[in-house]
Amino acid sequence: MPCYRCGTRQDDPDGGSSPWLRGVRADSQVLICPQCQSAGEWVADLDRCAVCASIRLVRRLGEIECRECGNVGESAVGTSHVMSQAAGDGQSAPGLAEEVERALARVLRRSSRPHADQVH
Repeated sequence: MPCYRCGTRQDDPDGGSSPWLRGVRADSQVLICPQCQSAGEWVADLDRCAVCASIRLVRRLGEIECRECGNVGESAVGTSHVMSQAAGDGQSAPGLAEEVERALARVLRRSSRPHADQVH
């Protein structure tokens, strides 16, 4: 996954933790590269926890978890999310059921292919 701001692809460090940060923007998981982090403007782009207003969020299978307070919900408070609701456009992100269905379809397609080490 590339940096959502500049498009740079993530490269894993040889040792230690990655300098890249994760966040949630418009209810989607995003990465922020070290160079964009130094600019500082990215913080305003990220969704915030509805309970503690932290930007330390991760998205997993349709739920967003706050790594600061532990709150788990279906969405976070974000500028684009709030503006979409205020505009009354009636559009929403895909639900948990749809996201799980797509993930299962991907996994089942992969597991149905014969492996090179399996002899029939």
